[in-house]
Parts: sequence; structure tokens; C-alpha cells
Amino acid sequence: MHPTGQSILEPSQNAESVLNLAAYRFAKLDGLPELRKELKCLCEQLELRGTILLSPEGINLFVAGKEERIESLLVRLRAIPGLEKLEGKKSYTAEQPFHRMLVKLKTEIIAFGMDAIDPLEKTSPKLSAQTLRQWLDEGRPVTLLDVRNDYEIKLGTFRGAVDFGLKHFRHFPVAASEWGDAKKEEPVVMFCTGGIRCEKAGPYMEQLGFQNIYQLDGGILKYFEECGGEHYDGSCFVFDQRVAVGPDLKPTGDAICFACQATLSHEDLQSERYQIAVSCPYCYQSLEQRKEWIKKDYQDRLDQNAAELPGCKPYDVDRWAHVPRKLAGRTLLDFLDAWHPGYGRENWLREIEAGAISGENRGVEPSSLVREGERFTHHLFQVTEPAVATDIRILLHEEDFIAVDKPAPLPSHPSGRFNKNSLESFLRQAYAPQKLRLVHRLDANTSGVMIIARTYRAAQAFQPMFEKGQVSKRYLARVYGHPTWENFECNLPICRETDKSGFRGTDEAGMPARTHFRVLERAEDGTSLLEVVPETGRTNQIRIHLWSIGFSIVGDPLYLENRGKGTQGTGDWEGPPMCLHAVELALVHPQTQLPLVVRSQNLPTWSTAGGR
Repeated sequence: MHPTGQSILEPSQNAESVLNLAAYRFAKLDGLPELRKELKCLCEQLELRGTILLSPEGINLFVAGKEERIESLLVRLRAIPGLEKLEGKKSYTAEQPFHRMLVKLKTEIIAFGMDAIDPLEKTSPKLSAQTLRQWLDEGRPVTLLDVRNDYEIKLGTFRGAVDFGLKHFRHFPVAASEWGDAKKEEPVVMFCTGGIRCEKAGPYMEQLGFQNIYQLDGGILKYFEECGGEHYDGSCFVFDQRVAVGPDLKPTGDAICFACQATLSHEDLQSERYQIAVSCPYCYQSLEQRKEWIKKDYQDRLDQNAAELPGCKPYDVDRWAHVPRKLAGRTLLDFLDAWHPGYGRENWLREIEAGAISGENRGVEPSSLVREGERFTHHLFQVTEPAVATDIRILLHEEDFIAVDKPAPLPSHPSGRFNKNSLESFLRQAYAPQKLRLVHRLDANTSGVMIIARTYRAAQAFQPMFEKGQVSKRYLARVYGHPTWENFECNLPICRETDKSGFRGTDEAGMPARTHFRVLERAEDGTSLLEVVPETGRTNQIRIHLWSIGFSIVGDPLYLENRGKGTQGTGDWEGPPMCLHAVELALVHPQTQLPLVVRSQNLPTWSTAGGR
């Protein structure tokens, strides 16, 4: 009863009554997948909404609907072994506080993370709401401990209560273990919304040596029901659309920010910084601040994912090879050797004979002929990839695209020896489930600016710009030798095919290519720093042109000094860098149609005057 003598559970005669039931019970439950389906179907038939959590340790629920239908649910639940004594806290509202009905399976009905704590085996002594009020009326020395999260406590708590500033209940064990020993012999009454968290927090406190631990039976809601708001300031946070209820168990009108989950008072809701589903006074940011915050969040994810170098941990993978028209009619061995010549013909033969190559709906032999469009699978076991550079910096973060500073060596996309250790894979992990698209690429050994589309719309806008030469690119390169010219234009056509090492030279019948070079510095060590502007975008174009005119890039593992040829396409992570850096991209913003210039902010040391 409320102190006024009127039952606060009595629904208003002028309002449509919706009964809200909050209940939990620890019990050993099994057959949970089947029980979940049954309860979901039953609640939908009864037109109930809310959430039911099922776990091997019991049930936790908060549902709302018409009173007779709530009672029907309780009848079914009490028929389940272990739930015969299931009771709950009831309150009434004029409107349904939930949007949908969820029945979920969990490992715990309240996440605590301490396997040794089992409320079925032991709980702390329970203190009734009436007894607590009497203790407080008498001024009895007692410590009140609020075990809820900080955002809940913000709306209200018992006067003088202690709290640990928890962000999540899983943090309670650490905070409790650091609490002062002086309280271990004093009476401590812990409380939460409905009592369930105290069922685990109490026994844990006793394990730590606290000798007089009590849990408020039924929590704050039961206290409100029996004692009203005596000795309590504010309201009680609840996990539904009501957000908070007062001592009369009716909604207070408080709200929650859907952006940061902060609880909001009436004053907060009047602030100019409150925008529904956008911001509130506690998380408000200007547009630029918010963009920087979002960029930092993705940068942190990217750093974490890349630093783990997932490709360096052994894993199994399948790679697919589709037969193009130009290779149709060849033997399987000839096709695989042409499809990936760097792997080696002898290795392909060994893979076929070992059963690591499979076809679709047919067996495979080295001499069997392949058909256009046919797909073969290469099964790779316990693969490990070489280490790569991981210092990827996000330069620009837009709704539809991003720009990054790519380090080297780092392949742009999965290929050859690299799959998980590639820029595309790192970005895919950081931005999951969003699918990012590379609209152009840099060689694994080349560092610098890249544009990546976040949406299909952006990819459609950017790709034609690169294909049609509408993007202005500027590179820096350090080369062996001192050119006699200040400016030079190279127009040598580039070969259409590569050899087994990936080498691609020049050929009069090859693809047209044009690159402009300007000398920035002739260093004392015999190298020169060049500014490079490619007009076309052929694979390895800058490297090939410089090699062809006798000024190979310092550190290039394939196009060597004095027109030598290497055997490795990608340099070693711990080896010297290849001195080619994409320093600037100039193009058109796909949404605003205004000029967009993206510049590298992570220039390598070799790119400065005198640096190498």
C-alpha cells in the first residue's frame, strides 16, 4: 500500500489499463530452443510485448499486455519445473511500453561472468522493503549499496547510497574487490531495480569477506510498491519505453537519448542540443566534431584489426579460378599455370595429384581440357601469409567514401600470397557489415593516398573518373642516378602480359602510357627525388617507365637498378622500402560535384630533401 492508504497498483478507471510484469527466477532449465519457440508463439497469440530471457540458470522477463493474458502466461510458466513459485512486480500504464515481443536464449539471465556464483545454491539474506524503511526511519547505521549502472543511478537512488560508477554489471566483481575493508563487518544493504542483480552480487560480496550483506527483496520497484518514495530521491530507471517510473510506479516523462543512451530529464529535453535520435546535451557535437569522432572510431577499429595480422595465423582457405574465354580448351595444368604463373608449373602439378584442386561436378586430371566459365577450387591448408605494414591512416571520412594513407608493403586487395593481410581485408573487418569497394589500386610496394567507396553509388561515380583519366595524380619517387634533364615525358607502351615473377616491360604493341617527370633534388648519395605525374593508369606504369629510361626506383624488388630483373613482386615488410609514394589525388566530389583534393599526411622519410 502507498502511505496515503491507496493501492498504487490500482489502475486508473479513465485509462486503458496495460499490466506490466517484471519477474525472474533462478532454476535449472533445459530444452531451451523448444521452450523459446513455444513461448514466442504463446506471447504472440496473447498479444503480449516485451522480452523474455531464457538460460540454463533460469528466466528473466518484462512483458506487458492485458491483465488476463499476462495471467495466462504466468500459468504456463509456473507449469515449468523450477518455476512453480515464479512471482513478479506489477504496475499499470495507459499505453503499451514495448514495441515488439522477444524471446532470447542467453548463457546467463543477468550477465556477471563469475561461474562460481550460483544463486540456486546460495543467496544473501533478503531484507523486506518494510524492514529497510524501518531501519532508515530509526537511523540505524547501515550502508546502502546501489549495484546498478551509472546511467540508471543518474535518475534517482536512496539518499546516501554508495555506488561503484559501473558502466556494466560485469564490472561489479572488480569494483567490489577494490572496495574498502572497513565495510566488511558493517551491515550493507545492496539494491537494484528488481532484485535480480543482487542475487549474484550478494554471494560474491560474501566470498570477498563481507559478513553482513543483505539484498533488498524485490528491489526498488517492490520498495516503491510497499513504501512509496520515503528515503529515496528521484525516480527509477526501467528497461522499456517508459524510461523511468516514480514512487507511484507511473512514468515520469523522462527520456533516453538514442544516440548515447544517456537518461534525460525534463530540462535536458528543452535544450537546443537535444534532437530526437541525433544528440542530447551529453553527447552533442558539431557536424565537424561528429565526423572526427566517427573517423577516430573507425581508425581505432582498423588499427586493432590490422595489428593482429590475421593472415600470419595458420588457416584453411579455398580459392577459385574461373576459366576465361582466352584460356578455354587448354589442359587443366596449362590453364592453372597461365592463371597464376608465379606459383610454378611443378607446384600446380603436385597440387592436382594431391587432390588440392577440385572441379564442379567432375574429377580433375592434369591433361583434362577446361571449358569457358568453368570453375575450379584450390584448397589450401594451414596457410600463413607474409607480414605486411599496418600503419593505415584514414585521411577523409565521408558518408559515401573514405580516403586513406596506405603504407608499404601492403597489397591493396587479396591476391597471390596475400588474402587476410591486405588493405581491402583490413578495411572489410573494420567496416563490417558494410562492404567497401576499391575504386583504384596501388602496388603493394607503393605507399600513399587511395580512395575507397563505402557505397555502390560512390563506386559508380569514382570508377569512371579513374578509367577515363579524369583524376589527377601526383607521386614522389626516389631513383638511382642523376637525370641530365629537369623535366621529361615518357610515352613507352607497356606490355599486356607479365612473366611468372609478375614482371611487365615495354613493348611497341603494348598499351599506350604517358608519364611526366620533374627533378626535385639530386642527392649526394647518387639518388634523385622526382615528382611524377602519370596521365594514364597502367599497372606498374611509373616503375616500368623509370626502369626503361635507366632510373629505377630505390628499393624496387622487381625492376632493379641497371635494368636488372627481380624475382619477387612484393618486398619484405622488414626490408628497405620501395621509394614510391602517391602524395596527392585531385578529382570531383561525387555528391557536391566540387573539386576534391586529398593529400597524404604521412610522407615517408626518404621523400624529403636529402632523406633516404
